[in-house]
Amino acid sequence: MTESNDDYTPPKVWKWDNQEGGRFSNINRPIAGSTHDKELPVGEHPLQLYSLGTPNGQKVTILLEELLANGEKGAEYDAYLVNILEGEQFGSGFVEANPNSKIPVLVDRSGPKPVRIFESGAILVYLAEKFGQFLPSEPAARAECLSWLFWQMGSAPYLGGGFGHFYAYAPTKMEYCIDRFTMEVKRQLDVLNRNLSERKYLCGDDYNIADMATYSWYGQLCMGRFYDDPREFLDTDSYTEVMRWTKDIESRPAVRRGLRVNKVFGPEEEQVAERHDASDIDKSFVAAP
Repeated sequence: MTESNDDYTPPKVWKWDNQEGGRFSNINRPIAGSTHDKELPVGEHPLQLYSLGTPNGQKVTILLEELLANGEKGAEYDAYLVNILEGEQFGSGFVEANPNSKIPVLVDRSGPKPVRIFESGAILVYLAEKFGQFLPSEPAARAECLSWLFWQMGSAPYLGGGFGHFYAYAPTKMEYCIDRFTMEVKRQLDVLNRNLSERKYLCGDDYNIADMATYSWYGQLCMGRFYDDPREFLDTDSYTEVMRWTKDIESRPAVRRGLRVNKVFGPEEEQVAERHDASDIDKSFVAAP
């Protein structure tokens, strides 16, 4: 352990002093609301997405590309980049669409009044219900799908804000914090591995929004796509069923298309900062992963 907090005693009332908190400290604050006036742009399609190519954003673009691949023309969308490192999520228009100032946000303008949907899980359910795809209608199957979807929503903070922060982004390496969240992430990978040892996908034979959401975080973690590539540290190859499932999902063309949208990091040939037409992805799309 490089730093000890043994002498720290929490004050009676915590006060924010804009302390250094690692890579994202410049956008972290203990209050909500906008910091500047900026309206959201609106494109020509009914579905307007405001996002960034992080796992939470990719969940939605994967689903939209899957819907389009299935011939659902109503799923055409404009995807505008929201650069969270520059604080664009605190613009007045974005805060109006999502008072929590997190990506992604979807605005559906297909009806008489725009409908805003925030939180990635809520967006997946909304789109799946709107188009009648990737969410079972039979009650038991639907319950299973939603259970795994909300498992992912509840588990990802341990992977992102917990493990990811202390392993890769915190200004100091703290053994207790890294050990605590590593243990939980490995437990979650074991949950997935045990479930997938009996099923092709999370809910059985059919691929659905629970797979899309969970792959975006855990599948990409197992492929070394973020957190300074912790595959060896976490021994991700030992979760053989998770690896099998991950590779199966990555073989889907719509998944590989969705991963590129609003992406502004990594290999330049994989980046599609904004998407307003299928051709925006076509010019950088490759046929195989």
